[in-house]
Parts: sequence; C-alpha cells; structure tokens
Amino acid sequence: MNFANTPRFANQGLRPGSQLLLCVLASLTLIIGDSQFGLMDRTRDALSVVLYPLQRAVNMPLSAAAHVGEFFVTQAQLKQENADLRSRELAQSARLARLNTLEQELLQLKALNGLRLGNAQGGKLGEVLYTARDPFSYKIIIDKGLDANISAGLPVVDERGLLGQVTRVQPLTAEVTLIIDKNQMVPVRNQRTGQRSLLYGYGGGVEVRYLPAAADIQPGDLLVTSGIDNLYSEGIPVARVTRVDRPAGASFARVLCQSIAGVQSSRYVLILPPRAALPPRPEPAPQPAKPKKKKDTEDEG
Repeated sequence: MNFANTPRFANQGLRPGSQLLLCVLASLTLIIGDSQFGLMDRTRDALSVVLYPLQRAVNMPLSAAAHVGEFFVTQAQLKQENADLRSRELAQSARLARLNTLEQELLQLKALNGLRLGNAQGGKLGEVLYTARDPFSYKIIIDKGLDANISAGLPVVDERGLLGQVTRVQPLTAEVTLIIDKNQMVPVRNQRTGQRSLLYGYGGGVEVRYLPAAADIQPGDLLVTSGIDNLYSEGIPVARVTRVDRPAGASFARVLCQSIAGVQSSRYVLILPPRAALPPRPEPAPQPAKPKKKKDTEDEG
C-alpha cells in the first residue's frame, strides 16, 4: 500500500482501532450518564439558547409569509363582516323605527277607543290620509266620508283634544279644517275661571281675541270647549295659554295659546257624532207702542 500521499495528521496519535474504541467508550459513558444522572440536560439547554436565534432566523421567512397571508385574509374577512354588520344595523334601525311608530299608533288607537267607549254618543275612528294641497291652509283628509254617514260640521278629536271640524265631505273621504287654520273659530271656556271667549286660528297657531284687558287669564290656563251654539261637545280640551299681553291703553288683551291636540302629528282621529238639536230660540217680545205726544194729538185734531 502506498502511503506517500496520506496526510501527515493521519499518521500521528493513536491508531484508528484505538480511536474507535475510545469513541465507543465515550459514547457509552455519555449515554449511561445522561440516562441515569442527566449529565447532558444543562448542555442541551445551553445549546438550545445558543441555537435559538439561528432557528428564528431560519423560520422567519416562513413565519413572515404565513403572517402576511393571514393578514390579508383577516382584512378581507373584517371588511365583509363590517359590511354585513352595517347592513344588519340599518335593517335593525329601520325595524326599530317601524316598531316605535307602530307602538305609538297602538297607544293612540287605544286612547281613541277608550274615548269612544267613554263617550255616551260614541264616534267613528278615522285615519289621516294626507294634507290638503293648499300650503297656506291647515286641512287634512281622512278616510271616512258619506259612506260612513259623516256630515259637515262634525267635530274631530284625537286622544289629547280637539283637532278641528269637518268642512267638506266626499263619498269616501272628508276634509277636516284644523283649529289652527285662519278661518276657524272655536267657542272656549277657561277651565280655571269659567269665563267664555272665542279662540281663533291664525295660520299655524291659535289665540284668544276680543277678551277684555282686565280679564282674569294667565299662562298655563286650560281652555276647553264651552258647548255654546251646539257646535262642539262641552269640555273637550282645546288649548293652553302660553302668553298674555295687555298693552297700555288697549281695550283687549292679546292671548297666545298652544293647541293641546296633535294638529300636525296625529295619525288616527275620532269623528264625534252630532249633538242633539237645541230647542228653537224664543221669539222676541213685541215692542210696546210709543205713546203719542200731546202736540201730535192736537195736530191730528
């Protein structure tokens, strides 16, 4: 065998058989010592600490790619979930608004039904269809007409008070002029003092006119129908006084009021039946003949 080209370090030290024997003995020693006494635990811990940055560096590209993919997937899911939640929120808001409206209508119908049952003369429930076309008049159209035996002149109320009066009737609908219309007038009575007066609409509100400046009326007084002239039933709430002006030197006070009923918000109304006819007015007493003067008698002679 030619050993001319054999490396020099291979010819130094122990022989290969001895080296193998030492390696086998060292391996057996480490195996037995590690299994019985845990000699390599600290060594493994130290090596894991030293090699941890290397492991992180090796795994970093794969981890970064996984995070990037998860980020985009999560963003897409979040956008879809936000869109779904927004749509659901809008649907729930619309449903909640509808439920609130239905609840208000139910309470209004219950109040009107109770008012109808409590009224000895009864009444007819109606629904507001729309407002009149003239923007300068305050009128509403209801779904009751000649088919429901509605006639002009009947009072219309809601669950809170007087709304107005039927002024025109069609076969299936009727027109109601609200008390805030400038052509509407209601005989009222101050519930606190009993004083009667006239309440006029002025196009959007109501006021008491032709009331003496010294009259006992003050803000907060409740005005109800007086029942005079057989127009409205007595005691229906109409308006509450909000302001009283007594200008110096004026004969009449200016009394501004706020209507009690929902003149521009009520959905359902109650049409009250006509009142019993009043007895006819008594005939005026005949005027006694004036006695003739003496001079006239002489002239006739």
